[in-house]
Amino acid sequence: MAEKNKIKGWSSKELIFQIVLHALVFVFYSMERNQTSIPIYKVAFFLNYALAALFINYFLLPRFYYQKKTISFFVLVLATMIGIVLVEEFILEKIFFTGSRANTFGGILLTLSQVLPTIAMLSGFKFGWDALGKQKEVDELKTAAKESELQFLKTQINPHFLFNNLNNLYSYAIEQSPKTPKIILELSGLLRYMLYECQENYVSLTKEVEKLENFINLSEMQIEERGTVNFSSQNIQSGYQIAPLILVVFIENAFKHSTASQTDNILIEVGLQLLDSGTLEFVCKNSFQPQSNTDSLSHGIGLENVKKRLELIYPNAHQLNILNNNSIYEVRLSIDLNKKGEI
Repeated sequence: MAEKNKIKGWSSKELIFQIVLHALVFVFYSMERNQTSIPIYKVAFFLNYALAALFINYFLLPRFYYQKKTISFFVLVLATMIGIVLVEEFILEKIFFTGSRANTFGGILLTLSQVLPTIAMLSGFKFGWDALGKQKEVDELKTAAKESELQFLKTQINPHFLFNNLNNLYSYAIEQSPKTPKIILELSGLLRYMLYECQENYVSLTKEVEKLENFINLSEMQIEERGTVNFSSQNIQSGYQIAPLILVVFIENAFKHSTASQTDNILIEVGLQLLDSGTLEFVCKNSFQPQSNTDSLSHGIGLENVKKRLELIYPNAHQLNILNNNSIYEVRLSIDLNKKGEI
């Protein structure tokens, strides 16, 4: 029903546009210097042009030109123009004029030069109107495709996050660790946040940072006494928003790669700072052993996912640098929170 109303609304706008356009073109066509009234023959001649333009606009354009039948379109337009000339010369002039004008024919080219400007204006504006409509449809399709892609990327994050943490929970449960209830509680809170609050395009920056800290506390249990985890946040203000689950992937990768390649001396540092300009500076560092398998440090579902989301949500408002320096893997991300993407 909404789509039908939309189509009707669009047709009404086009009808008004065509009426106004024809009125303006008629005034332009009919008015002459030192003329106080519009002769009746001007009305008849203009109606001849208007009917031809309607035929071109609403029959030839959609059925031939828009269907890529270009040659047929131009042949039929030429035939239509000749028809206009013949009606004008052999019917209308016979009715409205007597004498030499009615009995002489100035030639096809001369008559076309008089007819073409009017037809060109009436048909040209219709073509422009259709082009604007097509562009609007293309923009709507692009927006819908972008929203669908972002939703798909979000659904990839939740299972990826859940898979990794359920593995950790399983290992603690096997060992009957007293920390198991705490892990379940932390995991439950994060999943609740991801399932319900992260459905919006943007969430409060303070809330996102709070859940990041919870995630770090949850992941830190994997390390036990094997290393150090540091987290700091500066100048985080409630007036800003951020796309959810953008930063957690980098932190998750830091824990995954450090614990996979090292048995001790693990170092993970996460820092967040909101500048007065509204730019969020994020730094995540983790240690790893170079002799281990580090070829996939900058790949994987999670990291490729977040890179794509950054491109879609902050296309001209972020800078991501990933450095792999011997035994330190470092991610530096800047996001201008004042520039929200169109999602």
